[in-house]
Amino acid sequence: MPDDHRTPLKGTWAGVDEAGRGCLAGPVVTAAVILPRDGVPGLGLKDSKKLSAPVRLKLEAGIKDAALSWSLGLAWPQEIDRINILQATMRAMCRAVGTLRVQPDLVLVDGNQIPPLYIPCRCIPGGDETEPAISAASILAKVFRDRLMAHLDRKYPGYGLGRHKGYGTKEHMSRLRELGPCRMHRRSFAPVRRFLEDRQRWLPGI
Repeated sequence: MPDDHRTPLKGTWAGVDEAGRGCLAGPVVTAAVILPRDGVPGLGLKDSKKLSAPVRLKLEAGIKDAALSWSLGLAWPQEIDRINILQATMRAMCRAVGTLRVQPDLVLVDGNQIPPLYIPCRCIPGGDETEPAISAASILAKVFRDRLMAHLDRKYPGYGLGRHKGYGTKEHMSRLRELGPCRMHRRSFAPVRRFLEDRQRWLPGI
């Protein structure tokens, strides 16, 4: 990603995390969050997967109020299928960081893969539990993606996307077999790809 013209905010860092990387349907969503230098005492940030939906919603509002800047980045199924989920996630992270209102000195990324940014990055495995800025990013990405999947459920009815959020649950696999994949399914992912291969095997020419 080329340099931009934002003025770096000295002594700050952005936490970055994703939601939906392992799903069979829907985009992968990333978030970047810059929290105040002295943190946000009392907010109770932690890994979004360990919080209930009502608590995540409450924290979303607190994070947005307290953050010096926050932003989201997405990669949709067609891009995921074209370049693979890892590269699509890295691109989505770059989009999130690149649209922050200010440029941080450092980017802290959950996991062990660094996106190709022009800003120094540091990987923190398990950072969504230990680093408040990453926890905040985890929550914003998860809440936004859940909200988006509820919208996609209405646009692509019958799959239950609003309930399972695109993960490979028993319900989702049953509906996938009944209805076939929609535009939101990641056709490069093995369960969806196997379904397409089986359909071509038994229904040649379809």
